[in-house]
Amino acid sequence: MFNSKLIVYKNKTGKYNIMYNAIICRYHEIAIKGNNRNMFEKQMVSNLRFLLRDIDNLKIAKIRGRIWVQHRESVEFTEQELEIIKAQLPKAFGLETFSPVIMCRPDIDELKQVVINSCKTIFDRAFAENKIVTFRVRARRSDKQFSLNSKGIEIALAETPGAYYQEDQLRVNLKSADVTIGCEVRNEFAFIFYETLKGPGGLPVGSNSPVLALLSGGIDSPVACCMAMKRGSRVDYLTFHSAPYTPQETIDKVKRVTDIINEFQKNGVLHICNLAPIQKEIRDKCHPEIRTVLYRRMMFRIAEAVARKNHRYALLTGEALGQVASQTVINMSTINAATDMLVLRPLVGMDKNEAITLARKLGTFDTCAEQVPDSCTVFAPPSPATRASLEHALAEEEKLGDYQLILEQIIADIVEYYSQD
Repeated sequence: MFNSKLIVYKNKTGKYNIMYNAIICRYHEIAIKGNNRNMFEKQMVSNLRFLLRDIDNLKIAKIRGRIWVQHRESVEFTEQELEIIKAQLPKAFGLETFSPVIMCRPDIDELKQVVINSCKTIFDRAFAENKIVTFRVRARRSDKQFSLNSKGIEIALAETPGAYYQEDQLRVNLKSADVTIGCEVRNEFAFIFYETLKGPGGLPVGSNSPVLALLSGGIDSPVACCMAMKRGSRVDYLTFHSAPYTPQETIDKVKRVTDIINEFQKNGVLHICNLAPIQKEIRDKCHPEIRTVLYRRMMFRIAEAVARKNHRYALLTGEALGQVASQTVINMSTINAATDMLVLRPLVGMDKNEAITLARKLGTFDTCAEQVPDSCTVFAPPSPATRASLEHALAEEEKLGDYQLILEQIIADIVEYYSQD
């Protein structure tokens, strides 16, 4: 089943690379879910299949508290496949860490052979930067019938790099080593690994109820989307433009942002809505200083209608307390009163630098930083109110007459955009 003898190969540069035949995926929060754990694990497996869809013939399975990724014939991953895996698995919410591994039979001699055949590649990389390389072995033994305990396995494997290097070239460092040889022995198999890569943590997307995000072209709302995904919610999107007062670039930018966010989940739908008809009514009939609050109340009403139609169970925004005039405590309360739906604001306590850091990590920052007009700046008053009471907002909306007819037409004219796989 396992080929532990042919585990290195020369790439195009003439250097040797290790041939890994499996990926171990570790989760943390899922493990404490009790009777619901199986549901979270199944969702995690489904999400991994989506993220690794560009690799053919994969087998993804749960085995005793871990998820394993292999080729169905247990052949080794190519260098290109490993690059895809290392790029995609950091997008797998619910995943704590992962490692490419070399699986073999649970036999100490075979484990030693695997290390002998593979360690030179790892140590040579370390020697390129150091004259003396420190290393350690970390072993776990879940098979209590195995001939050696964990410490015994570590001692046996620690001897193997000596086949290639002089004694004065290597040092053991149990706390902070240049090279860590990882080993785990189970009843069915054992494996060796040399790196532990970080996943994003959280819960698998799809393990919580779906939500609808109010997605602008700004930095904050895409970050909010990914934070909701990290807590298990699949996200659809609603964006507003004000054509002909905003250009086509406004919509195109949000589509590109949507494409980036959808790399973390099976495609969410972008609903594209022209807010201009109701904005013009507010501009012409309502007091200028409260326009922005009224625009936002109309957005929430539209968002609630779209969410309920598509069975999305909460609204999601990128609002942060006090960041702009519409995001003061009083204004947010007045805006919130326009909807009966739960409104999630995961960025409410963040400052802008924290949001920017997350946006860079998610890959949305450069696109969001492009300067393109949006609905929030159209007909914006020079001095927006920061303490607009609900009573004031309701009194101004009375001036609009039966604005619900306008909203119904706006909702009917919404168009949908789907990212391409």
